[in-house]
Amino acid sequence: MDKKITIEKSKYSKSWPWLMAWRDSRKSRGKLLLFIASISLGIAAMVGITSFRENLLDEIDKQAKGLVGSDVRVKGSKDLPDSLLASFRSMSADFSQERYFASMVMFQKSGGTRLVQVRALEGAYPYYGEIVSKPVEASTEFQSGRYALVDEKLMIQYDAQVGDSLDVGNLSFMITGAITQIPGQTDVSSSISPVVYIPYQYLDSTGLIKKGSRINYVHYFQFPEQPDTAKVWGKLASFTESKGFDVETVEEEKRETGEDFENLSNFLELVAFTALLLGCLGVASSIYVYARSKVQAVAVLRCLGMKARQAVSVYLIQVTLFGFIGALIGSILGLIIHMYLPAVVQDFLPIDLVPVPYWPALLVGVLIGVIISLLFGLLSLIGLRKISPLSAIRLGFGETKFQFDKALIPIVGGIILFIFLSVYWQIQSLGEAFAFSGILIGAIVFLGAVGKGISWLTRKIIPNSLSYVWRQGFSNLYRPNNQTVILITALGLGTSFLATLYFMQDLLVQRVSLSAANDRPNTILFDIQSQQHEELKSLTAEYDLPIIQDVPVVTMRLLEVRGFTKDEAYNDTTISISDWAYSREYRVTYRDSLIDSETIVEGEWAGEVRNDSIFISIAEGFKDNLDIELGDELVFNVQGAIIKTYVGSFRKIDWRRVQTNFLVLFPEGILERAPQFHVLVTRIDEMMTSARYQQAVVKKFPNVSIIDLELILKTLEDVLGKVAFVIQFMAFFSIGTGVIVMISSIILSKFQRVQENVLLRTLGASKKQLWTITIAEYFFLGSLGAISGIFLAGLFCTLLGQFLFEFTFVPNLGQMGIVFISVTAMSVFIGLLNSRSVVRQSPMEVLRREG
Repeated sequence: MDKKITIEKSKYSKSWPWLMAWRDSRKSRGKLLLFIASISLGIAAMVGITSFRENLLDEIDKQAKGLVGSDVRVKGSKDLPDSLLASFRSMSADFSQERYFASMVMFQKSGGTRLVQVRALEGAYPYYGEIVSKPVEASTEFQSGRYALVDEKLMIQYDAQVGDSLDVGNLSFMITGAITQIPGQTDVSSSISPVVYIPYQYLDSTGLIKKGSRINYVHYFQFPEQPDTAKVWGKLASFTESKGFDVETVEEEKRETGEDFENLSNFLELVAFTALLLGCLGVASSIYVYARSKVQAVAVLRCLGMKARQAVSVYLIQVTLFGFIGALIGSILGLIIHMYLPAVVQDFLPIDLVPVPYWPALLVGVLIGVIISLLFGLLSLIGLRKISPLSAIRLGFGETKFQFDKALIPIVGGIILFIFLSVYWQIQSLGEAFAFSGILIGAIVFLGAVGKGISWLTRKIIPNSLSYVWRQGFSNLYRPNNQTVILITALGLGTSFLATLYFMQDLLVQRVSLSAANDRPNTILFDIQSQQHEELKSLTAEYDLPIIQDVPVVTMRLLEVRGFTKDEAYNDTTISISDWAYSREYRVTYRDSLIDSETIVEGEWAGEVRNDSIFISIAEGFKDNLDIELGDELVFNVQGAIIKTYVGSFRKIDWRRVQTNFLVLFPEGILERAPQFHVLVTRIDEMMTSARYQQAVVKKFPNVSIIDLELILKTLEDVLGKVAFVIQFMAFFSIGTGVIVMISSIILSKFQRVQENVLLRTLGASKKQLWTITIAEYFFLGSLGAISGIFLAGLFCTLLGQFLFEFTFVPNLGQMGIVFISVTAMSVFIGLLNSRSVVRQSPMEVLRREG
């Protein structure tokens, strides 16, 4: 009688999957190390930037008073009335005053001239922090006589020394010290606008304060303690601001500075996140190929009675463990990066930043690394659940394909949610997080589709007439275990990022360079008084320089818009006129015709007064600020004279042109007798002529300021170079991760290439043929990745030009060629480097080593 056979259910200890994972990893640790490398750089960049951000915000909080130099700073385009000044002084322990403006100075020893920011200071400012100078005592002693403090870089540029003479207006000052640091000023801002301090008591004697001069009035106050005990301070500050002054406290400065540098850190963090996302692609690629190599092992385990989820858990443990190791390495590397990052961006910081480790960033980095490993690992490992035990005997007969698993849907959803939440955590803006995540995901989908399309297209169009070795190389793009999609995605994304930086940096410099090209003006003289006008024109003619533009400028303020005064518009919530539209000082001109940078987009321009009604033209972009339409009434106060005008037209203005462009344009016949100053625009082709002309102007008309476009271009290139260095430093992580992803993808697909190359060698293929096959494959992959990345970079540059920089992106074929050759050459080099052991050794040696 037959006995019933009972098969007992397999039982596994809880420790068995961990032991199995460890034992199974012994032969595959080299591959898993590449998986570690794929996420380490991205995690390092994120941890480093997050630590930097928190460190920076903490230091801004600590050094906020040093940024302002006082408890309260009151700023305006006019002097603070005596009544308001008395109110502030009654609440403060001490106060200082400063006037600053743009003016030319001349170094007597070298004869060099330069447009600088002159600051006339009186009082013990700064109360917190210090004006750092060489020698140290110069910053406090320069007010005791006719002395000047000069920006250190400016002194180096003009070979000036302490003790030399500096002409500021009608007076000559002895340079008593070099400025190395001013409260709230960065190295970049000092390059753009170098500062010269002089004592306030000599300001009037310089003769630089003329009609129409743009002077900034600043008062600094030190309070013994918080002044708002009876809400007096709040009322005083609000009243002062209603009079057109800016009242800035330490808390406001702290918030504004924090917001400014939050934008910098957000940008850097998004760059780091791009590197991390590339690492995610590397993880997905590595685990996909790794999972395919484990099909037979899973099938055998299934034959022994193990459930699918138990088999998957073995490899999920491996992925999680090695992901944790990679994240830990990356987090530690990120803290090391943080130690050096302040030095990289110091030129852009207004404070001295001492790096302090931010341990929560390390913990978050490890957590994100583990989440990435799980999500992107499951994307490939989940396919092992569908492996049948029969695959153990079927393996080798055709390609084993993973079946679709419904569990992929929540995994993909989790990945998209992870990307969005990671971006939102960094930039704290829902709309920007959606936009950035959408662009990033869209770019990845596009590159993935290109890779998939190339695989399909290559299979269809390879001509039979092509030589065998090239046909074989191209065939590798669609054969089993090909890495076409992942390599094109990784290369394309990395290339697009670096190419966008490369193209935009060059275009920004070119825009200024083009302004100085051909016969365009490159020198602008302003603050020319009416009594100096004709004499300065004669001086310009003596140097055989053309007068391209000679423009009168009249200052005025806006009293009413459509019949509403400032107070009426403020109290009426239905009126959307900007407050600053009433508070600002307008500089306008008059003429009978438009210039070539202006185009009428609405209405009609009348160059002269008709029927006693004055029709003016308004810049198109200013229309919304004033909430006006054609025919609306605007009332101006022209230095005491009230003038009623009507909007006759709106102009589109090309502000990029080196010309005198104005928000408000009057017709002729109204402002000719109003107090005014002039602006003269010319072009100087030779450097020596420019130097001699500027010296002559400064000596004869010390109040006249000169803008030299060549100097602006040089300064811009210097600043852009510093910006580019910071971005390139961060871009290293993106391209570095891309290279690691590429290397890991190539190495992980090596087993398939080994089998093919051994078969080809056995059939008599020469080394030269194998090298040619390898070159063909990686040349095609590299070139396609480069082309895709360049296309995306062109798209990004077009969008940035259209919406941010307001110019049309014109591709530079030379630059694109450099990017294409560099990326393609790198791809071929890495491919050849990886294949050298297979090509150089005999088939038997390779088979023995590969097992």
